[in-house]
Amino acid sequence: MTSPQLLHLVFGGELENLDGVTFKDLDKLDVVGIFPNYATAHAAWKARAQQTVDNAQMRYFVVHLHRLLDPETSPAAR
Repeated sequence: MTSPQLLHLVFGGELENLDGVTFKDLDKLDVVGIFPNYATAHAAWKARAQQTVDNAQMRYFVVHLHRLLDPETSPAAR
């Protein structure tokens, strides 16, 4: 039996300030990719975050797309 497909998006960009999540320039967002599970998304997030460690304003995020696509299966919905 195959595991359910739990899609995750990894993206990031330079923030206006460290206290929020407003990006300086939406045209410069870095979409790393969409991944089939959290483990591979986390690995991609970690790799890209480490590449930009010298810029304190850069932030990368993992978005649980599967929760947006099917909120009925989200743990928060139960």
